[in-house]
Amino acid sequence: NNYDLVARIDLETLGGTGASGNDCWGWTDQSTGKEYALVGVSTGTSFIDISNLETPKIIGFLPTHTISSSWRDIKTYGNYAFIVSEASGHGMQVFDLMKLGSTSSGLSPITFTEDAHYDGFGKAHNIIINESKGYAYAVGTNTFSGGPHFVDISNPLNPTAAGGYGNDAYSHDAQVITYNGPDSDYTGKEILIGSNQNVVVIVDVTDKTNPTQIATINYPNIGYTHQGWFTEDLNYFILGDELDERNFGGNTRNIVFNFSDLDNPSVHMDYYGPTTAIDHNGYTKGNDYYLANYSAGIRIIDITNISNETMTEIGYFDTYPSNDNASFNGVWNVYPYFSSGNIIISDINSGFYIVRKSE
Repeated sequence: NNYDLVARIDLETLGGTGASGNDCWGWTDQSTGKEYALVGVSTGTSFIDISNLETPKIIGFLPTHTISSSWRDIKTYGNYAFIVSEASGHGMQVFDLMKLGSTSSGLSPITFTEDAHYDGFGKAHNIIINESKGYAYAVGTNTFSGGPHFVDISNPLNPTAAGGYGNDAYSHDAQVITYNGPDSDYTGKEILIGSNQNVVVIVDVTDKTNPTQIATINYPNIGYTHQGWFTEDLNYFILGDELDERNFGGNTRNIVFNFSDLDNPSVHMDYYGPTTAIDHNGYTKGNDYYLANYSAGIRIIDITNISNETMTEIGYFDTYPSNDNASFNGVWNVYPYFSSGNIIISDINSGFYIVRKSE
């Protein structure tokens, strides 16, 4: 275990009595270099200044738009956070993150109000943002058969409906990128990869009025096609299935697809972790894959030799040490993209963690 705990904050401090943890994301104030953690809990979103690692400070809390929910998801675009939840009627909250630096540092966190709200949908399972284009994609809403619901957020305080894509049914999570990978047919196009319960879908969403399916792919032993992320060279896509460990047994499994030809995706390899825990969300940064692995904590996997069907675990930090069972306990999300090397973790049962690679 070559990742060290720097700090943690418990759930009651984050979100009040009875709160449970869910998503987290990060934001860096470009004007000051300060790093902030945006941490979802069942009751709302907590905003934490982590620029002083010894004493992370909760600046404030944005309550849920309607009622509490176990599910909340946060992404950023520029200096704004966009928040959705499975709570009924929640819609999308927009929050101006520049308020975090200008808030006077009193002793207790302040209660924030949202700066804008989008009500083109009610509940949503997740939100995806392509920061290079200024569009948000809400998935798992009550619109477009649960497929991606497009929102133009180029003016963050005036989010506007921009269509959607309902042809491949419910989407649980997605990644949307402006494509610059090996398949020159799609250079410069806006490409969505949807994890849609029982299939992975590749969709060209460049033209919001006419999104078109490029390809679909499935794989053996589908439990629940949950979430995936491209490798940085866009040759491969690493997928997590949330129910295969429970339904079929065996250790944590990630399925890697070869996406070098978007029209003809193929299964490249399976990666098996050292425990029986369920994999949740995973993200690549350089040659490392950071996996939120529920009861097994976060796992850091070297993908340098992924083209040779080799992935090697190189570190972990277990926030749920009591067991590694295939249960929905422990880590929900990990955010590895701070330039400082700080890694933030949100745990369903125990709250917020900052860890760093050992010196």
